[in-house]
Amino acid sequence: MKKSHEDELSAQSILKHRDGTPSVACFLCQQMAEKYLKALLIFLDLELVKSHDLIKLGSLLKEKMPEIKEIGNESAKLNRFYIEARYVGDYPDFNWQDAEEAFGAAKKIRDFVLKKTGG
Repeated sequence: MKKSHEDELSAQSILKHRDGTPSVACFLCQQMAEKYLKALLIFLDLELVKSHDLIKLGSLLKEKMPEIKEIGNESAKLNRFYIEARYVGDYPDFNWQDAEEAFGAAKKIRDFVLKKTGG
């Protein structure tokens, strides 16, 4: 969760100071959420899988924690930022509104995980 917090601080700085790009902030938000979900897998003694797919990570948590569906929309929103924010291609350019929304979604996932882990 320490690494998740580092991603959060970096995304927050980019959003506050506009000293980076929206796509990097979006990517950091996806990474923040991914690491929190993986921390939850570990907390629940579930297998840690090598996946960047937040929907897949959520499905792995579903059996032990059905309430994971509460953050399904946030996971879906952030899922696209792993590939689309990192690679050149026929992907959209992300703007500051996208980055702000990504940060809000990542914080909801963070709050969910911290509540469940007592962190």
